[in-house]
Amino acid sequence: MFLTPSDWNEDSMPISPNQGSSAGGTAVVITGTGLANATAVRFGLNPATITANTATQVDVVSPAGHGSVGVTVATPGGTSNALPFFYIEPPTKTSLSPSSGVTAGGNSVTITGTNLNTASAITFGANAGTITSANAGTVVATVPAGAAGTVPITLTTSGGSTNGLFYTYVAAPTVTDVDPAEGPTAGGTPVTIGGTGLTTTSQVTFDGAPASFSVLSDTELTAVTPAGTAGTADIVVTTTGGSDTLAAGFNYLAGPGI
Repeated sequence: MFLTPSDWNEDSMPISPNQGSSAGGTAVVITGTGLANATAVRFGLNPATITANTATQVDVVSPAGHGSVGVTVATPGGTSNALPFFYIEPPTKTSLSPSSGVTAGGNSVTITGTNLNTASAITFGANAGTITSANAGTVVATVPAGAAGTVPITLTTSGGSTNGLFYTYVAAPTVTDVDPAEGPTAGGTPVTIGGTGLTTTSQVTFDGAPASFSVLSDTELTAVTPAGTAGTADIVVTTTGGSDTLAAGFNYLAGPGI
């Protein structure tokens, strides 16, 4: 039975690297003695491509393969002992959570899939993210800043790269106006709030008190004011892209007293 890469002592092994993608194409250097005029290098039963050869070194490009195999060098003087090489299967991605966030980046996302433990790089569109943890089934990464819109995610491992998942950068909302702009302290006033980037609205508050709301479009939503105290109240609209405040946007009117 062959060993896994973690079991091998790379410092004493005359093969570097000792692992690579199952698709092949890994540049591998084999060192030793009596290697001149190498006629073949095999990874298991599969021949590699020899790119350079001296008496003490053979440079090859690995063929495709699977699992752990023995690497041998054949010369006119015979065939060497076998050195272990481990093929790493390509990654797959099955889900992304969350799949959207602020353009400023900085939030954490989790990617699930298979063969992810050797993840070394991740990009969101053209921008590099930061991998904070990785195991065979999960990668956690920090999203970089990006422009509003949807971008592909590419994840690179020792077994290759994979994409197929997409992340959406959502622009921060703006709140520009409210109509009507006043109502009783008891609440219950239907209002229309205008602005931009309102499609993903998740909360509307009046001085911190949540209001019921409905999104009409990216530039308009309706809400019903909660109860409040007499005076002006800040209106805060929160979306996937962040939040915006219309300072003193609504005026609560005290009822008459006798």
